[in-house]
Amino acid sequence: MRTYPVQTPHWRSLSPADLEREYSPSSAIGGNYQPFTAQYAARSAHARGQFLSLLRGQAHWALPYGAAGTAGGAPSQTMDLFVPTRKVATAKPPLLVFIHGGYWQALSKNDSQFAALDCTAQGWAHAVLDYTLAPAASVADIVEECRQALAYLTAQADALGFDARRIVLAGSSAGAHLAAMTALGAPRGAVAGVVLVSGIFELEPLVGTSINAALGLTAQSARSASPQCATAADLAHFPPALLAYGSVETAQFKRQSSDFAALLAAHGGKPRVLEVPLRNHFDVVLELGTAGTPLGDAVIGLMASV
Repeated sequence: MRTYPVQTPHWRSLSPADLEREYSPSSAIGGNYQPFTAQYAARSAHARGQFLSLLRGQAHWALPYGAAGTAGGAPSQTMDLFVPTRKVATAKPPLLVFIHGGYWQALSKNDSQFAALDCTAQGWAHAVLDYTLAPAASVADIVEECRQALAYLTAQADALGFDARRIVLAGSSAGAHLAAMTALGAPRGAVAGVVLVSGIFELEPLVGTSINAALGLTAQSARSASPQCATAADLAHFPPALLAYGSVETAQFKRQSSDFAALLAAHGGKPRVLEVPLRNHFDVVLELGTAGTPLGDAVIGLMASV
């Protein structure tokens, strides 16, 4: 585990070109991230196939969480849920919820089921969320959708077969932002822990970049939607946090995690920060539930503690 903070220039000191590069995660790997998103899709398709053919009783598909969990929600307001067998889970299992990244404007739950087999083998339930993508929804709208999903899961825990007191939120990149914002807006005790992978926790640096074309953030709306700008009262009750990122990431993405960890520590938290060697912004999350890997083992440790 590395300590914080990471010493990098503040984003306000960067030129527009430098900001564009630093907040383009693929710039650290030569610009081509498609092989990694193809891995997301391929591994997710394999997991889906296993649940559809061999593990049918362990999967719940397209559960609606919008509009209080009714069909009145938007088609994007759904989730897939995977539960372990009774042989693996002797009591109600904890739940690891995964929120995908894609800068709030790409990917889906169908690209994000790659950890389902590992999670259920560990004895955890595993939910994978969809949400409305920008520009059809604002970042604030998407945060609200994720909070609705958490409320649905909490209310339906008994019926769905997991422990409502042991819900851990996880996310990658923009999904880590959404996990953090969901935890900040949750009732006290509703979230037992968070796993924030390669996250972005201060959104204002994006305002002057091409990423903002679909988001429409202003400086004010970016600050309102930033975990880094959360109130002291909310930060004081933030759940146990694991923050991870790959060693092959831009300096500003590393700074985002280290700064948020430092903020949590300043408000009484004890966040764990993990820099994963030889992993980048896109492939580090593929080891979310994989035992024997730095991230997987850290997540297993957190799940065992809740």
